[in-house]
Amino acid sequence: MQVGLLYAAAGVATLLAALLPRLLDRAPGSMPMVFTGAGIAAFALFDELPSPDPIRHGTTAVHLTELVVIVSLMGAGLALDRRIGLRRWGSTWRLLAVTMPLTVAAVALLGGWLLGLGAAAAVLLGAALAPTDPVLATEVQVGEPTDDDESEDETRFALTSEAGLNDGLAFPFTYAAIAIAAAGAAPAGWLGEWVAVDLVWRITAGVTAGIAVGWLLRVLFFSRVAERVNLAERAEAFVALTGIFLAYGVAELIEGYGFLAVFACACTVRAAERAHGRHRVLHAHVEQLERLLTVVVLLLVGGAVARGVLAEVGWQHVLLAVLLLLVIRPAAGALALWGSPTGRRERWVIGFFGVRGIGSLYYMAYGLSEADIPGAEQLWATTVLVVVGSVVVHGLAAGPVMQWLDWRRAAVAKQAYGDRDRAPATHL
Repeated sequence: MQVGLLYAAAGVATLLAALLPRLLDRAPGSMPMVFTGAGIAAFALFDELPSPDPIRHGTTAVHLTELVVIVSLMGAGLALDRRIGLRRWGSTWRLLAVTMPLTVAAVALLGGWLLGLGAAAAVLLGAALAPTDPVLATEVQVGEPTDDDESEDETRFALTSEAGLNDGLAFPFTYAAIAIAAAGAAPAGWLGEWVAVDLVWRITAGVTAGIAVGWLLRVLFFSRVAERVNLAERAEAFVALTGIFLAYGVAELIEGYGFLAVFACACTVRAAERAHGRHRVLHAHVEQLERLLTVVVLLLVGGAVARGVLAEVGWQHVLLAVLLLLVIRPAAGALALWGSPTGRRERWVIGFFGVRGIGSLYYMAYGLSEADIPGAEQLWATTVLVVVGSVVVHGLAAGPVMQWLDWRRAAVAKQAYGDRDRAPATHL
């Protein structure tokens, strides 16, 4: 009976994963909201379901969230039409250089002040809650690849590219928390090694590994020789999986950041023959796998909520979550983009939609598995609270806000450019 119930539930969840993105496309809601709610209901109603406690099942939490994130990073990189460049990706670099460190620092300070966390726990909380999420933010990210380098509006491009990179760049802060737990808060005990290894080497190794694997895939499947012998014919799903697993594996073997490697690999593959029709097929395969894995994690998050993961939550935790989602991230995002060509309205929309999600769950699980950091219950409760809060707040706001922004862009384009179907970001 129980096995049959699980298979039936899996079938319903898979069907909904296929249908809901279309059904909710213009509605004030999102697929993550539905499945998180479904997880809460299922685990509250059926006591025989095992408790998805992230502390008790820490290893499973690490590897499941890790898999979802690397799949989503490949999808994000393949979706981006805009070529990489200092100016073309200017908003991305600003968000990474300004918004992310400010968010880490603000959350760590609030963790110490409001929650009474020690130095290592506070830094880990900041590292886990700083990165935006390429998994749960699909409503505000770019769509499938096109042949037009200029097809993406600045808001969707900035949010997608930022999420693709900061999911890897949260690692140095996570390793800082691990180092503090091992050596103490005094910088003399860990700072030098952290800068040399965790900051410089691991970032360089991750990006280099990703570019190398991406270049190899381009030669094998997208070169003229490969086209003549149809190496990639009907093998797009395997090409995508090869990129995900090989880039991540090689980077981890040389002690680099695998998340950065996967995104760099995807961008390198995307740069091969920009008009190549297979990019869209590659992206479609990755997107479907990502959606299925996301459903599993969201059901488990809902289950953890139903089984008491938020039992440690008090007003201090709620205040931290509200400040992060509604004050710290929007303000840090707007500050980073101040003085950029991005328009005023788009700056605030980009700042507001700093979606927190499965990447945050991964970093919390990883940090707690690698170091003896006190307060695991409180850290998990805060992280899950922020993720669920982001699912609800951003899920309700994404559809109406993005429709409004598109309407404004079309109105400006019609007024200033006649028949043009979009306006430059500077006009918004």
